[in-house]
Amino acid sequence: MACVDWKKLNFYILTAAIALSISVGLAPPSLAQAQVRTLPDFTDLVEQVGPSVVNIRTLEKVTESISTGNGVDEQMLEFFRRFGLPVPNIPNSPHQAPRKDQPQLPEEQHPRGVGSGFILSTDGFIMTNAHVVDGADEVLVTLTDKREFKASIIGADKRSDIAVVKIAATGLPAVKVGDVSRLKVGEWVIAIGSPFGLDNTVTAGIVSAKQRDTGDYLPFIQTDVAINPGNSGGPLINMRGEVVGINSQIYSRSGGSMGISFAIPMDEAFRVSEQLRASGHVSRGRIGVQIDQVTKEVAESIGLGKPQGALVRAVETGSPAEKAGVEAGDIITRFEGKAVEKSSDLPRMVGSTKPGTHSALTVFRRGSHKELSVVIAEIEADKPIKKDDDKAGKPQASSAGQALGLVVSELTAAQKKELKIKGGVKVDAASDAAARAGIREGDVIVAVANNAISNVKEFESSVLKLDKNKPVNVLLRRGDWAQYAVIRPAQ
Repeated sequence: MACVDWKKLNFYILTAAIALSISVGLAPPSLAQAQVRTLPDFTDLVEQVGPSVVNIRTLEKVTESISTGNGVDEQMLEFFRRFGLPVPNIPNSPHQAPRKDQPQLPEEQHPRGVGSGFILSTDGFIMTNAHVVDGADEVLVTLTDKREFKASIIGADKRSDIAVVKIAATGLPAVKVGDVSRLKVGEWVIAIGSPFGLDNTVTAGIVSAKQRDTGDYLPFIQTDVAINPGNSGGPLINMRGEVVGINSQIYSRSGGSMGISFAIPMDEAFRVSEQLRASGHVSRGRIGVQIDQVTKEVAESIGLGKPQGALVRAVETGSPAEKAGVEAGDIITRFEGKAVEKSSDLPRMVGSTKPGTHSALTVFRRGSHKELSVVIAEIEADKPIKKDDDKAGKPQASSAGQALGLVVSELTAAQKKELKIKGGVKVDAASDAAARAGIREGDVIVAVANNAISNVKEFESSVLKLDKNKPVNVLLRRGDWAQYAVIRPAQ
């Protein structure tokens, strides 16, 4: 059977369609409509952006001991390394600490890893992933014209996985940075990098999703572009020849491409790179709260409507949030006038704010919104959450709330001081509906049905007013954490 030239066939079909349209008085198809009938051509993009993409090799210094002849040979060691097997405990193995009486060879540079990067500026600044250069003693950058340079690490930020290195060269072809906000799901994109060390490899696909939350500090661009080990740090390029992302992660069960890859949005990456170039590190804002997501059930029960914002589970002592009046149990719904749609939005918003900035904060507290002002501090290591050992006092218990499955008692002054609260009641027992809602002994209830309570008397009064046939929301403290529970009546 003769081979069909599909390119020519498409051309003939298009020509015939235009001629038929003219003969019957219809407008000929637009250029955009014509392009839909054929696959995109990436050759111009590769010629344009390809020279800006670099290969990055990293080396580490290794001290090896002189073999006495009874060790394993290098080929056998390579076998164990290649297949991920533990190196056997054999004397003189380079993977073992040498004996004190064993002669030492000078330090040698050993290959550590391979990645990709791209040229940010004509004077030699290059962007890549932080994990590409992490732990490297030496970084080598190879251009497409085969010139090789020893690079210095200007700075690396593990939170965003962005690094900037510098080579001593000028007149380099820098990339154009694209507008990520214009990127659309379904749009064609390409990646250029060094998968498995294969320089200048081009792969193509489409944008599968934007703002993909993978639990990392930044929202990712998801694509189906083939990304493999060695592509890390390479550019994700749109059809205008602009870099819109940095290929950073893949979803894989085999170690290779499975059609799901993630790129760091270029707008976020560029902001990080500017700080790295200026100071070598990244300064991020913090307000000192521990947060959690707001569930649909909680949102409906407290009158918030739809699940949105970030639930404040704990406020750090002396933090900007505490000074601003933020309380455990608040739901932060807006930051600097921008809606906080989900809890993961808040760290990104606050983190990108310059420390020292006075920022507006909107919180939802017991049925109404409140406006607060907070001074952003610089991010620091998270403080450990204290455990509630509940050792102070043995107050008399009250049977109020037993219809909900609760037995509560007064808090001692020491307990209030420890939890940094003005009032509430301690749960001595939780059963039936309360237990099903997740409430347990030792919890401290600070609000019932959006009403703050200071003591057992107020708790009893609030419970007596409840409709026993409807669910009721309870705000409680568990150690330094605050959370909502919805107690549902027995069906």
